[in-house]
Amino acid sequence: MPTSVDVLFGRIAVKNQLVEESKVRECLGLIDKNGGGQSLGKLLVAKGYLKPGQYEAISNHVQKVAGTANSQASKAPSSRGGAVRPRVTPNVQAAGGPFRARDIAQRDYSKLAGASLDAYLTEARRLGASDFHFQVDAPPFVRLHGEIVYLKHPVLSPEDTEPRILEILNDGQKEVFRKHNDIDFSYEASHGRYRANACRQRKGFDAVFRIIPSKLPTLESLHLPPVLRRFTEYRQGIVLITGPAGSGKTATMAALTQIINERQHDHIVIVEEPIEYIIDSNKCSVTQRNVRQHTESFASALRTAMRADPDYICVGEMRDLETVSMAITAAETGHLVFGTLHTTNAVRSIDRLIDVFPPKEQEQIRAMVSESMRGVISQQLVPRADGLGREPALEVMFATSAVSNMIREKKTFQLPSVLQTGTKLGMVTMDDSIGVLLNKKLITRPTAAFFAEDSNRFSDKG
Repeated sequence: MPTSVDVLFGRIAVKNQLVEESKVRECLGLIDKNGGGQSLGKLLVAKGYLKPGQYEAISNHVQKVAGTANSQASKAPSSRGGAVRPRVTPNVQAAGGPFRARDIAQRDYSKLAGASLDAYLTEARRLGASDFHFQVDAPPFVRLHGEIVYLKHPVLSPEDTEPRILEILNDGQKEVFRKHNDIDFSYEASHGRYRANACRQRKGFDAVFRIIPSKLPTLESLHLPPVLRRFTEYRQGIVLITGPAGSGKTATMAALTQIINERQHDHIVIVEEPIEYIIDSNKCSVTQRNVRQHTESFASALRTAMRADPDYICVGEMRDLETVSMAITAAETGHLVFGTLHTTNAVRSIDRLIDVFPPKEQEQIRAMVSESMRGVISQQLVPRADGLGREPALEVMFATSAVSNMIREKKTFQLPSVLQTGTKLGMVTMDDSIGVLLNKKLITRPTAAFFAEDSNRFSDKG
């Protein structure tokens, strides 16, 4: 089995874009298949995926992180070395579950060999995993509390993955898969609902499943502050929910949408690719559309939504100019728009929204955004010290008159100072939020330093 050092080495290499994640997985699978004996770093170098100088730099960083984590562990034995930044996922409840990654890694799952995908997914859900991977030339593996955990299971062959992936696709999905060699889709069975991706790679067929909780998330279950409810009280404008890939944006948007659904008598239009949480109409009428299945694109869905008498519009991903433009237009014409972006703080979120437009249009867009912006929620999930889940760390910005002026006058770099002085209004910076988690001893100091904007604030203290 790959060691924790191998996993950490791989994360750092992928995070810094020095090697593709698929190549890291390939080498981890080889290490597991051969029963260890060679480090991931040296194997990546041997295969030509990584340069020797890059190997040395990452190795030095791994040793430093491991040393810090070991020092911290002497004070808190339950810590899992929080300096590792795992990819985080939205569907794991903040409180975590009963299983730790190290516990699962020691169990034997070979009894699942030859079973249907449903059997694997049922077990992954039982373990509290956020994702399940069914990949050629590697044993099945899950992501638990942000960590990749390989199951003790025979390495999968093309003959294992292809028929099991194809059997869960309907005829229309099979046609799309054959045409494009990949597909994003929702999969629903008696054991639950999943957001899935299947693709063809050089070794065969792979599939990844995001496990969607059976219950709609609430602010309380996600450990999010009640002040976020204020974003549901606006009647028009745009609210951005941002963070790295898999940082909990969809769950937060679903929780806010459900608050509206339970309180208002309005029309909500939700556009996603694919649909994750099923939100049934309560006091509101809820329309959910799956891009590529119910509509051609996000932009075309927004264009149609404008003629469907909506009050609230939720956009699963604002990924291109046309979608962003339609969202801003909807916000200006009397609708409240929730949209997600892959940015890491309020400043970058505002800048990204504007920079997607050609330079000659940015001045006009900046003025429009300054008027329609209602706020930004930037979030990430931080590993808990006890290894049983993650806690959300948030940067929250409400669009006060000072914020609007800074956006209009191209002074977004001054927004952090507004957040620091706006605590009475419910605003908070990411580092202050991380500091609260540290003070409550929910996370370790190395974890706080790694996830913070200013790591020096949390390093070598206490």
